[in-house]
Amino acid sequence: MTHNQGILDSLSTGVIALDEHLRVIALNAAGQALLETSEARAIGSGASELVVDSQEWLDTLQQVLKTNAAKAARSVYLKLPSGQEIHVDVIMTPALDGDTGFSLLVELMAVERLLKISRDESQVTAQETSRAVIRGLAHEIKNPLGGVRGAAQLLARELPNEELTEYTRVIIQEADRLRDLVDRLLGPSRALELETLNIHEILEHVRGLINAESGNTVSVVREYDPSLPEISCDRTQLIQAVLNIMRNALQAASSPADCKIRLRSRAQRQYTVGAVVHRLVCRVDIIDNGPGIPAGILPAVFAPMVTGRARGTGLGLSIAQSIINMHGGVLECESQPGDTRFTFYLPMEAQHEQAS
Repeated sequence: MTHNQGILDSLSTGVIALDEHLRVIALNAAGQALLETSEARAIGSGASELVVDSQEWLDTLQQVLKTNAAKAARSVYLKLPSGQEIHVDVIMTPALDGDTGFSLLVELMAVERLLKISRDESQVTAQETSRAVIRGLAHEIKNPLGGVRGAAQLLARELPNEELTEYTRVIIQEADRLRDLVDRLLGPSRALELETLNIHEILEHVRGLINAESGNTVSVVREYDPSLPEISCDRTQLIQAVLNIMRNALQAASSPADCKIRLRSRAQRQYTVGAVVHRLVCRVDIIDNGPGIPAGILPAVFAPMVTGRARGTGLGLSIAQSIINMHGGVLECESQPGDTRFTFYLPMEAQHEQAS
């Protein structure tokens, strides 16, 4: 199995290779993560040692070996020695000849992971659809707005006194305000200007901005992984995305002094964004202790104009999501009172959509 290990480790599905005695002879990287064990610890051990209360699991594997027929089991719960329970779909395939080096190949696919991939794909599709609709609306709105503004300027030149031109100034100012709102709805309008840097430089810069806005009263806890490699990103736009998320947390708090934000960075292997499997991604969690996002808003929290604050525009999170998507990543949110968590994943590979 040694010459196939590289291929196995590139898969996002957990794979266990077993011999005729159901002893582990290979376990790929995704399988190690799923079963919370290492290959060195698993090799040579019996399949029954991988899970607790394993008789049913063992009986099924033996049946596949005996009948020499592949079997699939959906929505199986397996309890690990650590006490953790995993929810997986299982495919068991016996070797059809003696040249494979194994007798049984077991594939484990986390059900939650499959659901998450589906949600991520839906989210990206919805974002693209939303942006297309907004672009169309923006075109229809900005053209007449330009006409209204131009007409107000011409009218101001013809009015006989300063008091009347005050009205035309109001028209021009409101037309400009609506134009700016439409521009913000469109989100980032330029292509990414990529440079190589460490994600912690972005997080530290935004931490300084938030501290300044709060008068150094907000509490920011950092849990960084110092071993994270650099990523290729647009520094300015990524700062804007992180700032929008952290500012959202600050504004949701009853006061800056009550706001506690935790910044956490980690590397994650074999992670799927949309339909693309990335060997390594940078994961950043931004967690706050605020009141949480109302349940009725949470499913649409990244949609433009959706907000739980009376004076909010509902554009900050939508723009943040657009920026993360342009970097080939995904932005997610989980929320309950006292624990709101925004998590974004950025591929370590230097392949990003050059959105316009």
